[in-house]
Amino acid sequence: MKNLGLPLLAITTFILLTVTIFAAMGFSFSWIFYLTILGQTFLVFTVYRVLKDHYSTKKTFADGYEDVPYRDEYKL
Repeated sequence: MKNLGLPLLAITTFILLTVTIFAAMGFSFSWIFYLTILGQTFLVFTVYRVLKDHYSTKKTFADGYEDVPYRDEYKL
């Protein structure tokens, strides 16, 4: 897989939402504690992977946004 950032972010979000649901439902402290540790570990690993990703592009700020056409009247 070329970009691992988004799947890791989805897994991290799922784990930490599960912690919230477990805490609201009154699960035992040990389940909540271990899921919190697992979620925090995944969060740190996800941030590390995203920041160390070897992504490069040839676009600059002068190219504008991809989803909005860049008109001449807005050029600096």
